[in-house]
Amino acid sequence: MVEPVLPSTARTLLARTARVQRDGRAPSLVAGVVRDGGLAWSTGRGAVAEPHTDVQYRIGSISKTVTAVAVMRLRDEGRLGLDDPLERHVPGTPLGERTVGQLLSHLAGATSESPGGWWERVPGGSLEELRLTDQDVVLGAARRFHYSNLGFGLLGELVARHRGRPWADVVREEVLAPLGMTRTSPRPTGRAAQGAAVHPWAGVVLPEPEHDAGVMAAAGQLWATLADLGRFAAFLLGDTAEVLSPATLEEMAVPAGVDPSVPGWSAYGLGLQVVRVDGAVLVGHGGSMPGFLAGVFVDRAEQAGGVSLANTTSGLEPLVPGLLADLRAAEPRVVEAWAPSPPPVALDLLGTWFWGPTPHVLRAQAGGLLHLGPLPGRSGRASRFAAREDGTFVGLDGYYAGETLRIAPDHLELATFVFTRTPYDPDAPVPGGVDDGGWR
Repeated sequence: MVEPVLPSTARTLLARTARVQRDGRAPSLVAGVVRDGGLAWSTGRGAVAEPHTDVQYRIGSISKTVTAVAVMRLRDEGRLGLDDPLERHVPGTPLGERTVGQLLSHLAGATSESPGGWWERVPGGSLEELRLTDQDVVLGAARRFHYSNLGFGLLGELVARHRGRPWADVVREEVLAPLGMTRTSPRPTGRAAQGAAVHPWAGVVLPEPEHDAGVMAAAGQLWATLADLGRFAAFLLGDTAEVLSPATLEEMAVPAGVDPSVPGWSAYGLGLQVVRVDGAVLVGHGGSMPGFLAGVFVDRAEQAGGVSLANTTSGLEPLVPGLLADLRAAEPRVVEAWAPSPPPVALDLLGTWFWGPTPHVLRAQAGGLLHLGPLPGRSGRASRFAAREDGTFVGLDGYYAGETLRIAPDHLELATFVFTRTPYDPDAPVPGGVDDGGWR
């Protein structure tokens, strides 16, 4: 059951949305916040028919996240690996040596746009019709973050070839339908907003074209309603309806490529943008196509999401981060009460351990996790660890992400390091040994 926001919160959210629509001169704008699996508040401003939650807008590059979900499903089925070269799945492109994971995180060095006409405004064709050449590879592999629409067009082709049917059919059957997003489609159906450009010096508008982008559809062609986009926000908050496992969704949100052109902190995971705004980490994606702007981002710490859709080409201030900040300030999440829980290791193994002369603390955390890090107030390397079936632990984040922690009664082994109960314990297997003369 979705609990609506308080009336005072609704007023604050409405005021922000109204200002953004007026100042950005959007013909129409719909927006909402998501909690408990659905829209807890929404509004429509400008020329939008009611119910405003059931009008389609083009969501642009949010389509990339949907494509990424389809790719990750193939990975989880064992049909491909993120380190696989593209050539193994889509042979014959100049990006054949670049990996699936690099394409998902915009680290493959592919050109930002597909060759030919402005793909967002002209009809598209097949991959063969793009006639890709070496000129469509502009950077070395994993050299730097470089946003690539072409890269996601290639990922859409990968999905289609593995499933033996068009990309649009795959994402509808495997992602959209299971999530209940029945009003999301590759072309507008039913009630849909007309895309428009607003004249920079006058209050007049120009209709923008709508078309089938062909192989590039996977990069930005989907249309959705506010209700459907709200459901996708709930998906990003963990209500996955078994479309993906929670672990895979978490993997997608781990930052890989950093975008240095954005003020503040901004990165990209596997088909997801990860940004830090005023101390809050938001996960989701923005969307921009001629005639439309869109956004879906979630604050997982607050278990809240924000969504917005507008039919204007440009000029709109980003709305979702502000909505989430307003909601966080007015109705902060009440976290679950702490309760005792058994540690994943014996109590006598917890406490102080030394990396050389430097003290660290191994402590148990909720969910059967361990945390190893410096003493409170001191800087240093820190990571959380989860248990494996063989009795070891694997790093989940921080410096030791992916590394194996082995725990013995008198020492910890981690990434060639040995942590001991006392500084450079001579009775522990310290690499290089300990001076026979001891401390002096």
